[in-house]
This record gives sequence, C-alpha cells and structure tokens, in this order.
Amino acid sequence: MTLAVATMLCAGTGNAFAQKVEKLFNGKDLSNWNFVVDKDAVPASEVYGVRDGVIHIKGEPFGYMYTKEQYENYKLQVEWRWVGAPSNSGIFLMIEDLKNPFPTAIECQLWAGNAGDFVLLSGSNLEQFTVRPGEERPAFPIVPKANPSSEKEPGEWNSATIFVRNGVITVYINGVYQNTGTNPTKKGHIGLQSEGEAVQFRNVILTKY
Repeated sequence: MTLAVATMLCAGTGNAFAQKVEKLFNGKDLSNWNFVVDKDAVPASEVYGVRDGVIHIKGEPFGYMYTKEQYENYKLQVEWRWVGAPSNSGIFLMIEDLKNPFPTAIECQLWAGNAGDFVLLSGSNLEQFTVRPGEERPAFPIVPKANPSSEKEPGEWNSATIFVRNGVITVYINGVYQNTGTNPTKKGHIGLQSEGEAVQFRNVILTKY
C-alpha cells in the first residue's frame, strides 16, 4: 500500500471526515509541551530547546517531551535527523501514564536502522504482540517493522507519517510502509524522546479526523 493510497483511505472521501491541521511545534518555542527528565537530574531546559526553528533534544539524560493535550484519530507527520552519529530516539503515541523515564505508551522507534518498529513501553499492549505460554514478557516488547530500513543517511531529514484511528496505528518512514499495530487505548499524549545522542525534530504537524 502506498502512502498516497493510505492517506486517501484514512482521510475518507468528500466531506466524510472534517479535518483540522494543528502545528504541535510552532517553530518558535515549546509552549505546547511538558517535559520529563530521568530522576529530574537536570532542568528540562538543558535537554530540550529550540534553535533556528528546530527542536533540539540532547539525548542525555533520558526522558521525553509530551503534548499538553491528548489526541485521538489523527495523522501525525514528524521530521527528524541525527546531529552527529546516528543514535536512538522515538515518537511516543497514546501516552496514558506519564511515568519517568518511560511512560505507558506505544513508541514508534526511531533508533537508527530500526525506524518503524513498535516498542511497548511500561505495560502498554498491541494485539500484534503475543507471548508464548511459559515465556516471560520482555521489559521492552517489540513488534518489528515490515520492511528493510527506509531511513536516509545521517544528517539528512527523515519523515515519519503515522495514522491513528480507533487505536490502530499505521507507520510510514520516508513514504515506505513499515508497521501496523492495534492498541486498546484510543487516546493519549504524543511525545518525543531523549535517549542516547543529540537529535533534532521539525514540522511536527497533526491532522485531526
């Protein structure tokens, strides 16, 4: 399924779904966001900031920034790139419990080479993840992406396009389909992660259905 076809299917036809576009990042500051820093080790301003219209996340300490509002039924578009060596980060979806340093949420993995995997954080669930009888649930269960990495070279901007409808999450990385997961949770905050090395984000745009 191409991204263009998926967009049409999720958007519906005619006036079936009224759409409202919202810039979650206004390009100037992080006034629409709250912040979590592992063990509150440093002020959030030392980890999350804005320069030249771009969100800069330090990567250490661990943590995440999250929207003040909760959302359901939307298309989310996010661009990211690595500042130096490719590293680790993620987009958190349907955040239920704002735990420190990992919330109860579904992570769209951005870890270099694995962008598009789902990671089940702090007890969250997807129908696509199962544990065999007698097996112990991993600390961070993963639903692997469907296709080989579609990421760009370090330093180039990547795009994640994520559709969420009635708890079903569908992910495209740079226009390539990577994953679908079904979450019993239908609504929650959206987050951007600090984990590892410096990462930048821009054009964080949400279209409500």
